[in-house]
Amino acid sequence: MIKKILVSQPKPTSEKSPYYDIAERFGVELVFRPFIKVEGMSAREFRAQRVNILDYTAVVFTSRHAIDHFFTLAKELRVTIPEDMKYFCVTETIALYIQKYVQYRKRKVFFGTTGKVDDLLPTMVKHKTEKYLVPMSDVHSDSLSTLLDSKKLIHKECVMYKTVSNDFTEEEVKTFDYDMLIFFSPSGIESLTKNFPNFEQGKIAIATFGPATAKAVHDAGLRLDLEAPSEKYPSMTGALQHYLFMNEE
Repeated sequence: MIKKILVSQPKPTSEKSPYYDIAERFGVELVFRPFIKVEGMSAREFRAQRVNILDYTAVVFTSRHAIDHFFTLAKELRVTIPEDMKYFCVTETIALYIQKYVQYRKRKVFFGTTGKVDDLLPTMVKHKTEKYLVPMSDVHSDSLSTLLDSKKLIHKECVMYKTVSNDFTEEEVKTFDYDMLIFFSPSGIESLTKNFPNFEQGKIAIATFGPATAKAVHDAGLRLDLEAPSEKYPSMTGALQHYLFMNEE
């Protein structure tokens, strides 16, 4: 019986988050505790990549972290982002987040609906003459670069932030008593094995979002109980709700 779930993400800022509906409906306790944290790169570290932001006419954002660190670095480098810079975001939520840094209505912002770059690709192809800059974490695959290459788009990936383990305190290790763990990146699995080198899964259910995270679970020799997204459940909350419903006792 699942009663206590650790979600390896920051606590939702909105009280309307589907996670709270799940907690109420199924009577489960949800603890939001990231296994990883993101740190920005210094201007000096970024310069070492020999990338000039102003050489590009469009930016591809796959997360809010990417937006934060793109604009923070631009400020540190004293780069003024042109008014006509275009922004391509994998979701509308990420696109709206740009408002934190620039006036949304004055910019050309495009976004997908599924959270996958594949969904954004047709729009990018319509703007084939753009030079795309893709801010990324130091932990990433080449799948995005391969995808853009397949459409003969001009692009450059650059690292603007890094993912590091958000280490657990001794007290947190002692009180680690969860029935389910939810992960959203392979780095989260690495952090689990680092913080708990003698981790024994037993009856603890593990859920993941994204194929790379699922692979990391298998590679670590752990059992994967719930994998999202799926065709029927594109979100983690939707998949989790179905899983809890099917496992009610």
